[in-house]
Amino acid sequence: MSPDGSILAQAIGLILAWDPALAEIIALSLRVTLTAVILSCVIGLPLGAAVGAFRFPGRAVLAVIMNALMGLPPVVVGLVVYLMLSASGPLGVLQLLYTPTAMIIAQTILVTPIVAALTRQTVEDLSQEYSEQFASLGVGPLARVGALLWDARYSLLTVALAGFGRAVAEVGAVIIVGGNINHVTRVMTTTIALETSKGNLELALALGVVLLALALAVNAMVMAIRASAGRTVYA
Repeated sequence: MSPDGSILAQAIGLILAWDPALAEIIALSLRVTLTAVILSCVIGLPLGAAVGAFRFPGRAVLAVIMNALMGLPPVVVGLVVYLMLSASGPLGVLQLLYTPTAMIIAQTILVTPIVAALTRQTVEDLSQEYSEQFASLGVGPLARVGALLWDARYSLLTVALAGFGRAVAEVGAVIIVGGNINHVTRVMTTTIALETSKGNLELALALGVVLLALALAVNAMVMAIRASAGRTVYA
């Protein structure tokens, strides 16, 4: 067997044996990512729905800003969060730097604009379609947003999955604010970078396979949700 084949076999072996170190890293990655995505949805879904459903002064500017923030450089976000949470920063008293909480904050800042911007576009399209019905029924603002979010639930699930995919692959911001500390803040992406530099390719490749499997699973879920939505529409 070639050296590359041997490394791949050992990586697969780590996964099949569910190596404790591998399991710990994966569990922390999923905990940080899922928490960040949930927080991003709590913030981004209502914000995007409000901007998409209503007309108000400055709405166009806000929409442009939301779209621009989708491309936030992760290292810049990591630097800003680092400065805020460092001992000399305004939030240094909380002592959150180099903790999973700091990583969650950074990922939430990165994912929220994505969720908000995609939600805005989805809700805006639906709002234009239902505007006459809402007006004729005298639907209030809160009821309108709730109805639009419910009607767009399948599309918004794909938005949340897109946010998950963005967060789980993040490395720049989380390594700055988390420090890549063993058994504390070491997640899949930062471990891959570290172990590759150390020459420990078996663990790095095993985590890479898991990340790839997660990406495939997310895409499969998106396709399944879209197919389900299509069957619901035409049922």
